[in-house]
Amino acid sequence: MKNKWLKVIALGVLLGGMALATPTTSVFAANGPDYTGNETIKNERLHNYEEMSEYLDKLDQRSEALDLEVFGQSNKGRDLYLAKFGNQEDNPTILYLTQQHGNETLTTEGALQFIKHLTSNSKNVRELLDNVNILVVPRLNVDGAEGDVNFSLDDYVAGTHTRYNANGIDLNRDHVDKNEPETEAFHENVIQKYNPDYLIDLHHQGTQTTLGDTDELVSGSILFPTNPDVDPEVVEKSKQLGAVLYNSIESKGFGTISKYVGGTAPTIGRNGIALEYGISTLLFEMRGMADHYYEDYVLGQKSNGYLIRQAVISLEETAQAIADGSIAEADTSFWDTLPESSYNRSSE
Repeated sequence: MKNKWLKVIALGVLLGGMALATPTTSVFAANGPDYTGNETIKNERLHNYEEMSEYLDKLDQRSEALDLEVFGQSNKGRDLYLAKFGNQEDNPTILYLTQQHGNETLTTEGALQFIKHLTSNSKNVRELLDNVNILVVPRLNVDGAEGDVNFSLDDYVAGTHTRYNANGIDLNRDHVDKNEPETEAFHENVIQKYNPDYLIDLHHQGTQTTLGDTDELVSGSILFPTNPDVDPEVVEKSKQLGAVLYNSIESKGFGTISKYVGGTAPTIGRNGIALEYGISTLLFEMRGMADHYYEDYVLGQKSNGYLIRQAVISLEETAQAIADGSIAEADTSFWDTLPESSYNRSSE
């Protein structure tokens, strides 16, 4: 996939001066988590499938660090992408997964910015990739993200994105049977092939999620595997991963994190992947969705900036903590007092 004849130059300079089809970047002003509007996100500010594919291909052609792989196809025949950085067997590996649900878009925008950052060839990035292998699956549910499904979206606020894949299946309930081509390929060609040590599964939740009994809106919620059969050591390492993410967001001053209230079913990625493979997993639910049949789940574009930045920070900081080993010292006691999310509905 990589055009070997292209000379690799300093991407920090090159990308800064060239347009790489980046509809959503940090140029959009960040708005704090107290924003309560519910207008729909403007699709032109997001990477559609074609734009995402072009974006990844261009980065792949220009970077020796990035190995872009197609690991499967969706129900509708769209390629599923894996961005790989580092290939050292002795290094720990972290896998980031976005958009199992097609209407949860900004996590993917953050992941694309993170991938671009890792192609910069800066000294810090080189040192990072000397010590950790990083895998990114940006957008597993490529059909739902395009609204290209075998059912009507007339009852959705915008009618452009859906939680479900083309067959109307929730991919985050398919991690035991693996009946859908997206989840089957993800397990066989990513998890089983590369055997990551850590996984962060990035999602979005309803806009009006609050911190405990307060009226304070959260920017995100986190949770470790809660299935009782998951190895306690795996759970503890998952909690450490959560501690790193929590501290990285809270320390920036614009994010407020709660404890997600989630189930124990092994069909959910957070539980099933930890249970089946012994991988330490963390769910990260950011605020708001691009489209939904519940109007109060949808968050408009005014919150794009801080939510995308929050995603980027979470990826950068967790990768760094794994690379430098500081994750092993992460204090997990905060989980005991972290207020739970409060909302009328749950959507993991």
